[in-house]
Amino acid sequence: MDALDETQNIMIKLSLPTKVNLYKDVIAHPRCVRLVALSGGYGREEANEILSKQEGMIASFSRALLEGLSYGQSQEEFDATMAKTVDGIYLASKAP
Repeated sequence: MDALDETQNIMIKLSLPTKVNLYKDVIAHPRCVRLVALSGGYGREEANEILSKQEGMIASFSRALLEGLSYGQSQEEFDATMAKTVDGIYLASKAP
């Protein structure tokens, strides 16, 4: 990233780290505008828990976003599941 000039910025997508704040130096780099986390095969709740401990990372949980959804759900069940999912991922992305 040090080779990038001041007009070049990047967004990086990586799996959730197993060590808290493993990517802190990457996030702090002036050319890194955002570091987004893939859920890495974790279920949504566990991925949210891991993400909530990381400073400066936000979620990119496309697979985990679908967790709990099914074809046979009513509109109300779908809406409630999506609301709970999005709220949880948002809160995990805001922490700490």
